[in-house]
Amino acid sequence: MKQRINDLDKAQRAMKALNGLGVYLAKSPLEKSLLDLIYFRVSQVNGCAFCLDMHSKDLRAAGETEQRLYVLDAWREGPFYSDRERAALAWAEAVTKLTGSQVPDDVYEEARSQFSEAELIDLTLAVVTINSYNRMNIAFRTTAGGYQVGMYAAQTN
Repeated sequence: MKQRINDLDKAQRAMKALNGLGVYLAKSPLEKSLLDLIYFRVSQVNGCAFCLDMHSKDLRAAGETEQRLYVLDAWREGPFYSDRERAALAWAEAVTKLTGSQVPDDVYEEARSQFSEAELIDLTLAVVTINSYNRMNIAFRTTAGGYQVGMYAAQTN
């Protein structure tokens, strides 16, 4: 597929609005490893090749195991994730899919058992942010494969 954006400078200026959310989230008390896991999972759900490439590289560079990455699509069946990660993954999927226009009460209750209210707000913002990045990259067919670890770090510090 051919990338749809030729004016990369304009695209980068537009993406700065999303980068502001990344700056906020970089200062969140949520673990960076958890945020990256959520970014990867939501990108799987949405089928965003660019974000999958980026977040898989970031996760691996931070020491994430290949086994956990390979099984993430079936995290409910895999024994490799903590209760906190499971609650975050369920929350991220529910917020991404919004089945029936609501996040189910049981998913909320499980998330609240693992996260403070402030953390849950930040987790929700992280899900909204990666969904936005996914949609931009999918809509404009951003080419996957060229990301290098740390490439965008300066934009979120």
